[in-house]
Amino acid sequence: MEKPSYLKLLKSGSLAEIKDFLLQKLQKCDICPHNCLVDRTSGEKGKCNGGSLPKISGAFPHFGEEPPITGKNGSGTIFFTGCNLRCVFCQNYDISHLEAGFEISIAELADIMIKLQARGCHNINLVTPTHFLPQIVAAVEIAAEKGLHVPIVYNSSGYEKPETLKVVEGVIDIYMPDFKFFDSSLSERFTIAGNYPDFAKRAIREMYRQVGPLKTDNHGIAYRGLLIRHLVMPGHVHDSRMIVKFLSETLPERTYLNIMCQYRPYYLAQKFPEINRSPDYRECLEVATFAKRLGFFSEDW
Repeated sequence: MEKPSYLKLLKSGSLAEIKDFLLQKLQKCDICPHNCLVDRTSGEKGKCNGGSLPKISGAFPHFGEEPPITGKNGSGTIFFTGCNLRCVFCQNYDISHLEAGFEISIAELADIMIKLQARGCHNINLVTPTHFLPQIVAAVEIAAEKGLHVPIVYNSSGYEKPETLKVVEGVIDIYMPDFKFFDSSLSERFTIAGNYPDFAKRAIREMYRQVGPLKTDNHGIAYRGLLIRHLVMPGHVHDSRMIVKFLSETLPERTYLNIMCQYRPYYLAQKFPEINRSPDYRECLEVATFAKRLGFFSEDW
């Protein structure tokens, strides 16, 4: 199994250059597609509400991810507070919307990564990391100097700026984005990012360019590649099919696509009658069957 590419960047000095470049962006933040241009170092807040220090709600070995990520010992998961998408139905709304959590230093974030590795976790799983990417890269540099050597998983909503992703090429080993909506009218209604589909498409192309399809070792544990998640929404099977079709026509090789049927009308979803229910089995089966027919694989179906 190949070593994480961030170790090569550390040795060459490129990781420090990437860190410095991204940290400077906090003074006029354009890290994500919102391009808020606020000075986070002086206390200004953009749509994500992120500050100059990383804010997390918790960190622990997580056993509920996809099998190639969870493995036997769990995924070393760090939940970051806040979000640049803020879906009205978010199951983690206490973290993403209500911002439950606490600020930590970059050095403390690095120590958390080292401790998760020491507990046997197969990777460091960064959940909703986009708005804290500069601080994360800085922490990875410190942790790598202290012996971090497991893959970094970038577990995001898919609302990413391709230009930013290009900057961190080599830092991330496994990209694990959601692809939530194909129709922008849905993202306009259910998130704070009406242009979500355009950026998700471009981001996934860039992620694939960097890491390719998901690769696993002899024990089935992922060490590099792209794993895409799609949550089936009630009444929107057509949108799901359009996402699968786009991926089949865009990605040169098939990768791991998890068709998820766990949607529940959490948080503000009850205010939207069309999504105030769970998808039924037939809706989920139709999407999963379509994905399989186009050559995608998911453990859950």
